[in-house]
This record gives sequence, structure tokens and C-alpha cells, in this order.
Amino acid sequence: MIKTIDLTKIFRTDEVETTALNKVSMEIQKGEFVSIMGPSGCGKSTLLNILGLLDNPTDGEYYFLGNDVSAFNEKQRARLRKNNIGFVFQNFNLIDELNVYENVELPLIYLGYSSKERKNRVEEVLEQMQIIHRKKHFPMQLSGGQQQRVAVSRAVVAKPDLILADEPTGNLDSAHGEEVMNLLDLLNQGGTTMVIVTHSQRDAEYSQRIIRLFDGQIINENITEKAFVNP
Repeated sequence: MIKTIDLTKIFRTDEVETTALNKVSMEIQKGEFVSIMGPSGCGKSTLLNILGLLDNPTDGEYYFLGNDVSAFNEKQRARLRKNNIGFVFQNFNLIDELNVYENVELPLIYLGYSSKERKNRVEEVLEQMQIIHRKKHFPMQLSGGQQQRVAVSRAVVAKPDLILADEPTGNLDSAHGEEVMNLLDLLNQGGTTMVIVTHSQRDAEYSQRIIRLFDGQIINENITEKAFVNP
């Protein structure tokens, strides 16, 4: 599903040049659950933004679903992104003025689904995430764990091939964090490819493979025990 070759990202200002990614080469297969770990500032979120087609690399190649997307313009990236990728963020990024149902429905409106199909899909995913009893509530009326469940629901409602999660449990206590990781694990078992950025070794153990970054480079990869349970 994902292949990068010597992926490099350099941020430049008038006075400073910062190399966020330095010749990163990796592959992620369809159906895998992969964690990306490393200290703050090592390039994890930059890599996730490029994998999610939110940004282009400065140099190198990026193949997504067999397409070389390294030099795609924003319109091309947006088209590929909205049909194939779901995002889960540390800060939930829900819209305060919309209730739970409306937040989850939003991607389907952009994709042009009929109102009947939107209703069926939203209610199906809210049932799956065990949050349908809160569908008329607004984000500020929910706990952090409930908000993240809504964010996961929004990410998966269009049934994307790939979910990218940036510190999905970073703002949650351990119990709610475990709840969210179990949801992501369940989605992966259903066939969704999962890539998460995390500082948490406990969260990373849900994945089958851990890629460690340092100073914008991959320094090692580890297969987890989970890989032998769900190869």
C-alpha cells in the first residue's frame, strides 16, 4: 500500500534550514498495523503528514496504492486522500457547533453520498463504536474518550483503506486510551491498514511492527509479539 524511497523533507526560512526527514525508505503492506515511534522533533508527524497526502516531500519518492504521488499538486492529493485515507488526531479536531451525528456525517457529505446512505453509514459506525446513544450531544458534552470515539467514527465512516492516527491517546487517561486502542485494533482486524504515531510503548504493542525514527532517519524496526498472533 505504501512505499517510500529516500523520502526527504527540508523546511527552509530565510535564515534556517531544517531537515525533518532524511532519506526515509519504508514499506507498509495492506492490512498491516504499524507504529512510528521516536522522541519529539524526530520527524514522526512530518512523515505522517506526507503519508496522508497533506504535504509533499522535498525529495525522494512516495508510492501510494501503486501511484507515484511525490509531486502531486493539492487537488490531486485531495482527490486521492478523501477516497482512501481517514485521520485521527490527538486533539480530536471535532467541530464544536456540530453534534456527534453531524460530525461523523460530514465526510460523507463531501463525498456526495445520498442522505439515506449517510444515515445508514453514520448509524452503523456509531453503533460499532458504542457511541450512538450520544448522537445528539455536542463535543463539549462528552468525555475525552467519547470525543475520540467520535473522531474514530468520523475517520472510518467512509470505509477508507488506510487510517493514520497521530498520538490518538495523547490526551486521554489510561483507561480511555486503552479503549481507543482496542477500537483501532478491531478496525485493523477487519482489514483496515493502520499507521499510528505514538510515544507510548503500550500503544505501540498493539501494532505488528514498530518503526523508530531519530533525527529524521529510521534507526531500526521491530516485529512485535502481535505479529505472531495476527500475521
